[in-house]
Amino acid sequence: MGSPKVGPALERLGQDIRNARLRRSIAVADLAMRAGTSASSIARLEKGDPGVAIGTLADVLVVLGLLERLADLIDVRKDDLGLALSNERLPQRGKSFTTRIRRQKAKSDPTRALDDVVDPDGASF
Repeated sequence: MGSPKVGPALERLGQDIRNARLRRSIAVADLAMRAGTSASSIARLEKGDPGVAIGTLADVLVVLGLLERLADLIDVRKDDLGLALSNERLPQRGKSFTTRIRRQKAKSDPTRALDDVVDPDGASF
């Protein structure tokens, strides 16, 4: 584990999974069978072992009826740092709609490029 914060977070996750299992009165062996894994994987997951696959976690959450919680783990609407960084990178000026339409027309109409020819003296014909 790279960060000292990972261990306690995984242990807390494992304890929460164990509590959810016990509240539902599901034995480890039954949870393992329903999730398609082994009882030892469930025990490792509940201990916070970082080597348990995320797919196993997802299968366990399906059995417990908590899969939507996994999808909400990284909700970009609640990512304060990501939103702040994104706002810093916003353009200073907005692009006008008419400019975008003009550019699209110029790209889509190859004959238009031949219509406006400018000589070196700046005269257009």
